[in-house]
Amino acid sequence: MVQVKTSDGILEGELVENEFLGGQYYSFKGIPYAAPPVGDLRFKAPQPVEPWEGVRSAKQHGPPCFQRDYFINMTLELVGSEDCLYLNVYTPEIIPDKPLPVMVFIHGGGFYGGSGDDDPYGPDFLVPNGVILVTMNYRLEVLGFLCLDSEEVPGNAGMKDQVAALRWVQKNIRNFGGDPDNVTIFGESAGGASVTCHLSSPMSKGLFKRGIAQSGHSTCWWTKPFEPREGAIALAKNLGFYSEDSKELYEFFKKQPVENLIDASSPINMEQLGKQSKQQQFCVVEEKDFGTNERFFYANPYDVVRNGIHEGVDVMTGYTEDEGVFWLAIFPDVKDTLEKINRYNDYLTYEPLAEVCTASQRLEIGKRLKKYYFGNEKASMQNFDQLLKYFSVHLFTYAAHQWTKIVSSNAKNNKIYFYKFGCKTERVFLTNLDYVRKYLGDKVVVCHGDDLTYLFSLKKDEMKVVKGSESHRLIEKICKLWTNFAKFGNPTPDDSLGIQWTPYDVENQKYLNISNQFEEKSHPDAEEIKFWEDIVREFYPRYVH
Repeated sequence: MVQVKTSDGILEGELVENEFLGGQYYSFKGIPYAAPPVGDLRFKAPQPVEPWEGVRSAKQHGPPCFQRDYFINMTLELVGSEDCLYLNVYTPEIIPDKPLPVMVFIHGGGFYGGSGDDDPYGPDFLVPNGVILVTMNYRLEVLGFLCLDSEEVPGNAGMKDQVAALRWVQKNIRNFGGDPDNVTIFGESAGGASVTCHLSSPMSKGLFKRGIAQSGHSTCWWTKPFEPREGAIALAKNLGFYSEDSKELYEFFKKQPVENLIDASSPINMEQLGKQSKQQQFCVVEEKDFGTNERFFYANPYDVVRNGIHEGVDVMTGYTEDEGVFWLAIFPDVKDTLEKINRYNDYLTYEPLAEVCTASQRLEIGKRLKKYYFGNEKASMQNFDQLLKYFSVHLFTYAAHQWTKIVSSNAKNNKIYFYKFGCKTERVFLTNLDYVRKYLGDKVVVCHGDDLTYLFSLKKDEMKVVKGSESHRLIEKICKLWTNFAKFGNPTPDDSLGIQWTPYDVENQKYLNISNQFEEKSHPDAEEIKFWEDIVREFYPRYVH
């Protein structure tokens, strides 16, 4: 039992055993960092916590944002609560000799699922390296990202939740042994995209010193909704309410049962109606300026990043070898996809180009991509690996390269460390799910999210660590790279790991190949990325470096 005083009251945490690597650390869970966003606060920017009297227990997680459980236990049941603005702090020491570096993790989940709980994001691997780990929940989907382009609902409430959590860290982390002047934010997938948004957001400036973006960037097309206000109107119609008046829509959505705001995307045009996947409608928007609101994001992501990121903030970023396998997990009707690729020549058109190009141009783009990946053959299970390569670039890696190249070219005293992740052990997670494995057979791949299992302990029995194993060796090495970066702004400040990792620049494109053997290389996936860049440059140069 241990108590810590915060700006809102006294918390009682606990000293817990590190059941994976041995030793102990202090745990404080379910700490409120903003007022419950319920009632009239639904869709609003986060408000201050109401201070409490006496001692508040911090031994249980707060609820995640209300959601269908795609990511937490994968039951598809409805879980969580609107009252979800809680964070967790794990620290090796409350009163260290000198304040400890702080790592604040932002969970992924496509902006519509996930949580910061220790089931998927346990602290046991990172904290023994002398850092404090903070994880958080934030509002998701409609609750976090409804946008009516109005003063009442300008959008990005979920991102402003993250800012509120970072402000809480600045105000309180000293009391847990942390250094508010040495904070690193990191995240994966939508969490990685969040990190890159914070790197450019005026609201986030000064709240952290470094950033790590894993397999997600603000330049990924799925971070930016297509016509978000139209998406809100379409959702209202789907729920039986026909109005385009912002105040009427706000009152309608505010009174809706929370269950009506889950899995809520609705097609807004015939093109979306015919697509296999739902268009992402509730995520980071370009906020209008009403003179009374703090704006989190203010323009197209490519335009924002061309203005540079916060001066002096260093970055680590990269992706996994086989990101595209993630597509199998979210849209597992492979037969339907193969049929559509073979039937419709525009099916493989890159999503951002599909929004801005003519029908004839989309047909041309789709044909070129189809030819590149399948040659003159039909798409089938015999060349299925080519489809997964396509989805890797379409969903993740094209945007990763563009974000990194643009930031590097406009650097303001920023170092960038780039990586490609390919560790192959039993700790691959998504690819071991039955409905994914049936398509992969015995093939070992490193999918979207598989890097997380080397940074965080999972409570699932099959993810226990055997000391002295290959996965144990990799966990220690990878956690050292991440925590070295958090401590020093350099993942390899000395030769203790036997690794050299040179900062990235557009000319040399140095990166670290993080696999069972670590090796510095240059120009990752150069031929494939150039092919995509040439197409984008021809049809819509705004989206290419």
